[in-house]
Amino acid sequence: MKIKLSDCLRPLLLGAVFLGSAVQAEIQSLNRVVAIVDNDVIMQSQLDARAREVQQTIAKRGAQLPPTEVLNQQVLERLIVENLQLQIGDRSGIRITDEELNQAMASIAQRNNLTLEQFSAALQRDGLSYNDAREQIRREMVISRVRQRRVGERIQVTDQEVKNFLASDLGKMQLSEEFRLANILIPLPEGASPEAIQAAARKVSEVYDQLRSGADFAQSAISHSASENALEGGEIGWRKAGQLPPPLDGLISALAPGEITEPIRTPNGFMIIKLLEKRGGSSVVSDEVHVRHILIKPNEIRSETETRRLAERLYERIVSGEDFAELAKNYSEDPGSALNGGDLNWIDPSTLVPEFRDVMAKTSSGELSKPFKSQYGWHVLEVLGRRATDNSEKFREQQAMNALRNRKYDEELQAWLRQIRDEAYVEIKL
Repeated sequence: MKIKLSDCLRPLLLGAVFLGSAVQAEIQSLNRVVAIVDNDVIMQSQLDARAREVQQTIAKRGAQLPPTEVLNQQVLERLIVENLQLQIGDRSGIRITDEELNQAMASIAQRNNLTLEQFSAALQRDGLSYNDAREQIRREMVISRVRQRRVGERIQVTDQEVKNFLASDLGKMQLSEEFRLANILIPLPEGASPEAIQAAARKVSEVYDQLRSGADFAQSAISHSASENALEGGEIGWRKAGQLPPPLDGLISALAPGEITEPIRTPNGFMIIKLLEKRGGSSVVSDEVHVRHILIKPNEIRSETETRRLAERLYERIVSGEDFAELAKNYSEDPGSALNGGDLNWIDPSTLVPEFRDVMAKTSSGELSKPFKSQYGWHVLEVLGRRATDNSEKFREQQAMNALRNRKYDEELQAWLRQIRDEAYVEIKL
């Protein structure tokens, strides 16, 4: 049987694929260094394993595979960035304890209805040792914590920004519209030469012309985009109007679902955005709820069933007395609340998706909900209190602060990843 390793990790991180012994032997015989990354290396076997995993994911979506050379370049770039984050974690003293790893491995075994001994035997049959599995989980947990720390500390929202946002038309309409988006990014290094800028502009124009002629956006993202979400077809999920930086806010608002923007120059390069869906907000209601939650999302190596089981396991750990906030910091995949222990603060129920709003309405103050599913993934929530809607200036400022922080998170993540990539010594030997 196939065992999925990842159970607590951000959707951008892909785990190692399990290989049969014959395939594993073949890879080992061809193993060589394909990239030097600062003080570490990436091996051919790592690239082959990750590429095979991505190929399986693309095939499940029914999309056409890009040429092998293009796919390998995309996968290698992701491995390079992940490797840099692991090195940062090591230098920063981020350590995953044996106890945390043991809990993770026990949780995976339990979700597969196996004892640890049976789990180890199943891994051996799939060509991976128990220790290798522990190491893969450790790596992914380190990357998750590095991002939480480094990106979170870069986000600063000033009082003046809050005031400007509240006074803007965009701030006034932030509850009215929400967009599901995908993007294609043609990158530019910091301080790019005029020749490099012209080359990037030509490439993004070619991609734009292909899209206008009917090319599939997701396939084009896989083949051409340098964004972190390229291998997911460029999809970045739902964003409120208030989360979009200028000039994207105005451009996206003017699109109909299915339409794309013209190429846009951004600090990280040239970008094309596609509006996949649009939905309107609800009117303000009279009640407000203080709630915190843990969000777990399915991803390339964690199935829907495994995601649900992880949410159930976290629910059981909270019921058994473990700290909700600590589990949210370590496991939640909601970037806007994870660092705050999952706390969404006082929130207007009308701004939430129906599934979350309905469960929250049925949960009494001080109680924990059982795991439930929304369009974002699987949640466990706890209602901390209820009160009448607060229309005070302080409440409006807090809403603006949350919107601005969420808007900046994606920008800061991409900028930080591009920065560590540009500053690193990387020698590709592929």
